[in-house]
Amino acid sequence: MTAFDDLLAANETYARTFAYSGLTGRAARGLAVVTCMDSRIDPLGLLGLRAGDAKILRNAGARVTDDVLRTLVLAVYLLGVQRVLVMPHTDCGMAKVTDADVHALTQKNGVDTRSLEFHTVPDQDAALRHDLTRIRTSPFLPAELPLAGAIYDVHTGKLMPVELP
Repeated sequence: MTAFDDLLAANETYARTFAYSGLTGRAARGLAVVTCMDSRIDPLGLLGLRAGDAKILRNAGARVTDDVLRTLVLAVYLLGVQRVLVMPHTDCGMAKVTDADVHALTQKNGVDTRSLEFHTVPDQDAALRHDLTRIRTSPFLPAELPLAGAIYDVHTGKLMPVELP
């Protein structure tokens, strides 16, 4: 027995009734969502979307990193994205630690991560506004690209829109 047998068995069941073979790689609803990797977030469900409707970009803290910007450029110019929602969430682990905390924790385990930036979030509202500004001012994305920010409340399921900077 391996650590992944349960997943492979579940996939066998899923594949028997697979219904998405007709989807393309394009975002049918023209949407990209940048959100956190937190497993409490169901981005499709909470936004009333289905498979194929949107591009979902997930990372720790829902941060707009250089890689997220790269991916948004591809999504806009190749995959039908016409609007972007940046959606961090309440009770985020990235808002409970600093980069220094993470470096210290990994160091205790014999791993030196000082060459990495973890983009922890000491002020979630300020981080979201910063990330929205990164998208808005990117020379690689259309200036008129519709952009929104909202914090998802993991305890109520509600979105709290944030005014753009």
